[in-house]
This record gives sequence, C-alpha cells and structure tokens, in this order.
Amino acid sequence: MGITSEVRNEAESLVSGTILVIDDSPELLLSIGATLETTYDVHVATSGEAGLKLAKELHPSLILLDIIMPGLNGFETCRRLRQNEDTRDIPVIFLTSKDNQDDEVRSFEVGGVDFITKPFSPVVLRARVDTHVRLKKQADTLNYLAIRDSLTGLFNRREFDDRFERECRACLRAHKPLSVMMIDIDYFKHYNDSYGHQKGDNCLQAVADTISKQLQRGRDLVARYGGEEFACLLPEADSDSARVVAEKIRAAVVALAIPHQMSQVSDTVTISIGIASTHNCEGRRQELLQQADASLYRAKNTGRNRVAYLLEQ
Repeated sequence: MGITSEVRNEAESLVSGTILVIDDSPELLLSIGATLETTYDVHVATSGEAGLKLAKELHPSLILLDIIMPGLNGFETCRRLRQNEDTRDIPVIFLTSKDNQDDEVRSFEVGGVDFITKPFSPVVLRARVDTHVRLKKQADTLNYLAIRDSLTGLFNRREFDDRFERECRACLRAHKPLSVMMIDIDYFKHYNDSYGHQKGDNCLQAVADTISKQLQRGRDLVARYGGEEFACLLPEADSDSARVVAEKIRAAVVALAIPHQMSQVSDTVTISIGIASTHNCEGRRQELLQQADASLYRAKNTGRNRVAYLLEQ
C-alpha cells in the first residue's frame, strides 16, 4: 500500500523556512538578511550562547554560523548543537573571513555541511542556502515517513518498539509507572467483508485519528500495531490513570457512530481495549505487551466494546 497524500503532505510540511544566522557582525547580519528575507524567515544571534538558545526554540531549516566570535566560537557552538537531541540534525554552514584549509577541514569534522568564505556573493550564498534547505526537507520527509504508518499517519510498529524501550528507561530512572494499551476494532473483518476495503481504510483512519486525539500528554503515543490493532504507550501512568484514558478512547469511538451492521455487539463500530501496567519494566517490555494482549483477549471474550486490565506488577 502506498503512502497516502495526507501523510506525505504532513511530512513535507514539517520543514520550516527559517534560517538562523549566528555572527557578531551587525553589518554581515544585515547583508545576509537582505539576501534571504524575501524567501526565508531570517533570525539572528550575535553570540554562540544566544544562537544555541534560539536554535532550540526555532528549530530552523538551516544555521549560518561564524567561526570567529567572542565567547563560544563557531566550532564549539556547532559541537554543542550536535550534542543536543533537538538540534543535532540542523545543517550548519560555516562562515569565515579566513581562507584557511585547516578551518575548512575542522568545519566538517565538527558537523558542518558547507563552508563559505567572506566576503561572499549574494548569488552564491542564496544558491547554497537553497540547496541545503532542499536537502534538509528531503531528509526530514524520508525520516518522517520511515516511522509512520502509510494509511493512518500514526507511528508504525518499529517506532513504537523504539519509543517503548526509551520510555522504559526514563520511567525506571524516575521511579514512575508505565502503562501499555492494546486496542482492536471489534469484528473488523466482518466490516471489511460487508462494506469493502475502501470503507475499511476510512474506518481505520477515523478510529486512528480519534484515539490520537484522546492522548493529551506530550509523551503519550499511539501506533498502528498491525491490521486493525493499535498500541498506546502511557509513560508515568498507573493502571487507574490508564483505565480513565482507555474509557475515553472507547467512548469516543462509539461517538463516531460509524455504521457496522455486521457487528455482534452494536450497530456501530466499537473497540476492545486491554491494559497492562507496571512500576518496574526493566527487562519486562515483552512481558508487558503480552499482558496487555491477554487483557485485550479478555475484553473480547467477555463481550467486546469494553476495557480489561491486569493488576499492576
């Protein structure tokens, strides 16, 4: 199945048209701004420290970075950008007034993608900026699509597994609980057989969007786990909190009122949800998923359109 246009459009919209220029020369900042501002949203910083702060706030498409500055020089600023998860993937073009081969080599060693010697031609500057912004957009689009389900736009199973591992470590360090939910659309095969695969896809998209909208905390995550099954990760949520969220999701899907005449529990689409929670997931991720799956089957075997859970371990 190909990537839906909605998912691709969302991926391609992620890259901003923002350029951050870090240089201690007011004249150069004005010159670069005049060259680029007709196409890009240009922001400036006059020191490495201020640039690092702005980079985290703006997450620009590209950074133009002077090498020689008071305080943090360009090399150290770039090194710190690469150490931060929020800024490590922002391309950096170095600016310098010295035509020095050693500086060029070091620029690439610390993570730069290009090197421009001052004074430079506005035409050359724009051409290089345009090229690297285009490359950034292509890379970000591919990275986005690699972790998304092509039909629903939710995270895919691989990304869920990766995030599950990271959140387990974070909850262990913070001595916080973690909950997992497995969600299944009731009698979805009957729905597909009765209404056709296009309607089935529309149903999956509507349910996926509804689940996502009920997860209000920043670290909560929902993924399409396979077929008509979804998985939710709720860091720092115990079983009581998870059950509240699960009931909200179940009720929200019912409220969609998607007709399902072939269901044996309702005349509209419903879901069953299984929950597993723990205060210690060290080495137990697979066990927790199996417990959530067992809870899901309990929900299905006791009537569907309901939430089931295992006591916290």
